[in-house]
Amino acid sequence: MTNNVTGQDEFDDGASLNATMTALGVSARNAFQEISNIRTDSKNIALLEAAKAIRESAQTLKTANTKDINLAKKNNTPESILDRLFLDNTRIEAMAAGLEKIATLDDPIGAIMAEWVQPNGLRIQRVRVPLGVIGIIYEARPNVTADAGGLCLKAGNVAILRGGSDSFHSSSAILECLQRGLKISKLPAGTIQLVPTIDRAAVGKMLTMDDKIDVIVPRGGKSLIERVQKESRVPVIAHLDGNCHVYVDRHADIEMAKSVVLNAKMRRPGICGATESLVVDQSSATNLLPPIIAALTEAGCEIRGDAPTRALDDRVRPATEDDWSTEYLDAIISIKQVDGLNEAIKHINQYGSHHTDSIVTSDKSAATKFLKNIDSAIVLHNASTQFADGGEFGMGAEIGISTGRLHARGPVGVEQLTTFKYIVRGNGQVRP
Repeated sequence: MTNNVTGQDEFDDGASLNATMTALGVSARNAFQEISNIRTDSKNIALLEAAKAIRESAQTLKTANTKDINLAKKNNTPESILDRLFLDNTRIEAMAAGLEKIATLDDPIGAIMAEWVQPNGLRIQRVRVPLGVIGIIYEARPNVTADAGGLCLKAGNVAILRGGSDSFHSSSAILECLQRGLKISKLPAGTIQLVPTIDRAAVGKMLTMDDKIDVIVPRGGKSLIERVQKESRVPVIAHLDGNCHVYVDRHADIEMAKSVVLNAKMRRPGICGATESLVVDQSSATNLLPPIIAALTEAGCEIRGDAPTRALDDRVRPATEDDWSTEYLDAIISIKQVDGLNEAIKHINQYGSHHTDSIVTSDKSAATKFLKNIDSAIVLHNASTQFADGGEFGMGAEIGISTGRLHARGPVGVEQLTTFKYIVRGNGQVRP
């Protein structure tokens, strides 16, 4: 089955939606039987041809994206979401380069993770295999269409993509490029499919398709994640909100701290790796905070702080208890002063979302303690939280940052989209 993308707001009746979604699932299952053990070069050809198609279709992609942007503006979409939605030549090139990077990665399928021989002579291997049919539900970011489709393909999986209504035209145009790669490589069109409607009922249907879909990966706002976790009958790899922190230790270099915090907050405030809270050692705050506050203010960032921080600069607005646990996804940051490293760790573990947190310090022992005791998927030393990205980790791309503990944690790339099975070879052994 190929995608006949309609963009209709809703189907005439539930039966039509059920039929469409069932057809997607059947097509995906059939495709998985064919590609789960396909040759690596066939997958790589599809990825490289898709990258080529994305570059060649840059103007088409931008035209489709303009439709989405204009509709989003009419709906008074926040600037942070518009930034996620926007495609320009740089971001289009990044999509193509990401697919090319995925093609260069080692194929995980069939890799032997461990092997041993039992005393009875049984030879046992633990071998990587695909997860199966993966449903990806995402909002705003059209680049997820390319990232998710490419990663699933490289790991021998099939992808059913359900992009947000706000990125429907962009995602549909990107899908056409991916489909061109599949066609040239003679892989089934059902390998990467896009749900052909913006009807929200399609999400609910996906969450109950446990006979067709093996894993659901949601990527979006807190309300989407909560809905998926509540309603899904399919196992979920969750990407929760990114309430990320930078802790500026008493031994931090002022210029480094200013540079890291400014980048962590303001490079792209609307992404999940953007820092939302700044935590500072109160013993050095009078030296460390003024230049950081000045740089953030000059960059257009609203600052909300506790009483000691407000005493340093009257431009700082009062912070409430809710600010410590808020993911702003905007040019807003909260600042909390703490009594040393132990209190910083306690504060971050209590209020953070266990996504990404960083310490700025020249004290190696303080850095080691922070990295060991912060309970987050990604922890950094002297680096911006905006490095929380599969591409920056050398994975080519990512489907999301998993904040859960089971199966995958951190950037979900090719290797995280696999599971394993045991292969046992004997010579006639029977169990006594």
